Amino acid sequence: MNRWSFAASIPVVLFGLLIVGVTAWLCYSNWDRGGRRRPVALLEGLRFVLVLLLGFTLLRPEFVREIQKTETPQVIILADASGSMMTRDLVLSNSVITRADWLRGATQPDRWKVLEQNAEVSVERFAIANTNAAVTAGQGTDLNSALESVLQRGRNLKAVLVLSDGDWNVGKSPVGTATRFRSENIPVFTVTVGRESPAPDLALEDVSAPAYGLFGEQILIPFRIQNHLPREVKTVVSLLDGTREESRKEVTIPALDSIQEAVVWYPKTVGDRDLTLRMPVEPEESLPDNNEKQFRVGVRLETLKVLVVDSFPRWEYRYLRNALERDPGVEMRAVLYHPGISMGGGRNYLPAFPGRKEDLSRYDVVFLGDVGIGEGELTESDAELLRGLVEQQSSGLVFLPGRRGRQLTFTGSPLEELMPVVLDPSKPAGIGLQNESTLLLSTVGKTHLLTRFESDADRNDLIWKYLPGFFWSAAVEKSRPGSEVLAVHSSLRNSWGRIPLLVTRPHGSGKVLFMGTDSAWRWRRGVEDKYHYRFWSQVVRWMAHQRHLSEKQGIRLTYSPESPQVGDSVFLQATVLDATGFPINEGPVVGRITSPSGRTEQVELPGVEGGWGVFKSSFVPLEGGAHTIEIRSERHARELTTEILVTQPQVEKLGQPVNSQILREIAAITGGANGSVESVDALVEQISLLPEAKPVERRTLLWSDPWWGGAILLLLAVYWIGRKLAGMI
Repeated sequence: MNRWSFAASIPVVLFGLLIVGVTAWLCYSNWDRGGRRRPVALLEGLRFVLVLLLGFTLLRPEFVREIQKTETPQVIILADASGSMMTRDLVLSNSVITRADWLRGATQPDRWKVLEQNAEVSVERFAIANTNAAVTAGQGTDLNSALESVLQRGRNLKAVLVLSDGDWNVGKSPVGTATRFRSENIPVFTVTVGRESPAPDLALEDVSAPAYGLFGEQILIPFRIQNHLPREVKTVVSLLDGTREESRKEVTIPALDSIQEAVVWYPKTVGDRDLTLRMPVEPEESLPDNNEKQFRVGVRLETLKVLVVDSFPRWEYRYLRNALERDPGVEMRAVLYHPGISMGGGRNYLPAFPGRKEDLSRYDVVFLGDVGIGEGELTESDAELLRGLVEQQSSGLVFLPGRRGRQLTFTGSPLEELMPVVLDPSKPAGIGLQNESTLLLSTVGKTHLLTRFESDADRNDLIWKYLPGFFWSAAVEKSRPGSEVLAVHSSLRNSWGRIPLLVTRPHGSGKVLFMGTDSAWRWRRGVEDKYHYRFWSQVVRWMAHQRHLSEKQGIRLTYSPESPQVGDSVFLQATVLDATGFPINEGPVVGRITSPSGRTEQVELPGVEGGWGVFKSSFVPLEGGAHTIEIRSERHARELTTEILVTQPQVEKLGQPVNSQILREIAAITGGANGSVESVDALVEQISLLPEAKPVERRTLLWSDPWWGGAILLLLAVYWIGRKLAGMI
C-alpha cells in the first residue's frame, strides 16, 4: 500500500493555495502584457511550476510504502560457542557442569516445539573457535557481528533469542545494532548463561620467566596467583624440571584477592630447560586445569665484561672493584684517574680510557664514579662513545657520584640526556649529615629485581630497613621523566618530594642507573659481603641481560620485548662485526622469521648511523609458539639463528563472571526480556505469544531529499537563463 503524508497545518495549506492562485494570475497577466508570445508563455508556465513545486515542498511531503510480510515468521536462536563457555559454574542435578554443556542440552529441538507452531525456528552458533593458527590473534566473541548478520538477511524475523554469557571482547558494541532491531520492531530476548560472580577457583594467572639465565647464578621467576575462593589459601608453588622438583615457595593468598610473588631457581645444568610452575588443586576448585604454567628458560655460561671508571680510590670504589673482581661471572677492568698525577695501575687496570668503538663495545656495563669531563679525565669524545654504547649496543651505565661533584661537568655534554636525575648545581659537594640516613624503598623498588635480597617481599623490606645507612648523598633535585625511582632518602625532601637516590632509566636500547650515595660498602657490617656483593652482582646482570639474548662469533641479536605476545611489535637489533672485530658500516643484513606453522617472512635490517655496526628492523607475530629468527650478513660471513617464544593471549578466559549487563541492555532497547537459565521456558512462552508482525513502513522524505532540491535548483537556473534569452529577442 502506497500513500502520501503531509506534515503541514490547515492554515499553511490555505496560505499555500492563496499563493498559488496569486501566482497563476500574475503569470497570466505577464503573458498578456508580453503580447502573448510563445517564449513568454513558456517562461511564465515554468515560473508557475516552480512555485507549485516550492509550495508542495513546504508542505513536507513524505511518500509512505507499507510492506506486508507474507513469509513465515522466523525465530533465530543465537547460541554462544566461544571459549569462555567452557567455564564450569552451573549447578544442574547436584553436579557442576560447564556453560557449553548446559547449552548443548538447552538447544535440543524438543525445547522449541512451542515456537514451531506459528514460526520457523533455527539455531545458529556464533564465536566458534577457529583452528587456523594464523588468524587466532583477533579471535574472540563478537556479539555485535552475530546480531548484525541476522538483521542483514532481511527475513521475516519475529524475535531473536540469545543464549550467551555476554563475554563480548571483540568488535563494536552491540548496543548500536540493538537500536536497529528496535526500529524494525524485532525484540531480542537474552538468557544469561553462567554465574555473575567468579567461579570458585585458584588460578596461576601469569609467569614472567626470563628468556635465559646464567649458570651458577640465581634466576628469579615471578608469578601471579588469583584466589576466587571465599577463604584464605596457604599453598606451595613448585618449580619442576620434568618430574624433578627444583625449587618451591610457600605462599598465602587472601580470600578473593591476588598476590605477586617469585620463586628462586639455581640451575644445575647448561642448556634450554622446559620448566613447569605448579600448585596443588584445592578441594573447592571448579577449574583444576589452570594451576600450572609451562615455559622455557635457557641456561648459559657467560662472562660479563665490566669497566669501572673513577678518580680517587674512595672506599666505595675499592669495595666495588673487589666485589666485581671476585665475581666468577664477571671480567672487570678499571680506569683510575689521579688528577695531577699519573693514572692508577696494577692488575686489571687499563692505562687509558678505551677511546675507540671496537674497544669500548666489548663492555656490558660501565661504572662512572666521581669522574667528569676535563683535563686529566674524560673527554667530550669519550662521553659521546659512552652514549653510543648505551644507545646502540644495549649496554648499561651506572652513575656513582662522589664528594668532588665531577658529574656536574656532564651538563651540556652527550651524557646529560642519559642521567636519570637532575642534580643541584648549587651543591657540587653533595649533602652531608651528622645523623645516619637510610635508603627507603619506593613501591616500585619493593618488587624490583635490583633491590630483591629475599624472594619474600616482607622479609626483603625488613632487610632494607635494617641495612647500615649513610652520612653523605648527592644533591639531587628530582628524577627525570621516564625514570623509575627505586629508593629515596629517608630524611631529606624538597618541593618535589623525597630526594630520589636509586633511580633507573631506559635509554636507547640500554639501561642507566643512578646511585646517589657512596656508602653501599657499609652494608658489609656484620654480614661481610652478603648484601653488598649481591646488590652489585644483580646490577651487572640486570643491565647486561639484553645484550646476551642471542649472540655468536661476530654477531649479536637483541630483541624487545623479551617475551612478546601475538600482535606485539617485536623490535630486532643486530650488531655485526667484520673478521677483524670492527663494526661494519654497510649491509646488507637480512633476516628470516619462521612461524610455528611454517610461514616465513623476510625482513631487511637497515643500518643505523653512528658507526657501531647496528642494524634494526621489526616484525609482528600473528601466532603463538616458538618463532625461529635467522639473521645473516653474507658479505661478512656472519650468521645467527635463535628462537623467540611468542605467547598467545587468552582472550577467552575461563572462570570469569558473566557480563549480564550488556545482555540486559540489549533486551531493554529492543523491547525483549532478559532471564537466567532457569527462565528459558518462560522466555520461550513469551516469544510464542508475540503478535503477528505489523506492516513495515518505508518513508521517503521528499522535502529533505537532495535530488528533489537539486531538481528545483536546476529548473530555477533554466528559468533565469530563459529570461535573459527572452529579453534579447
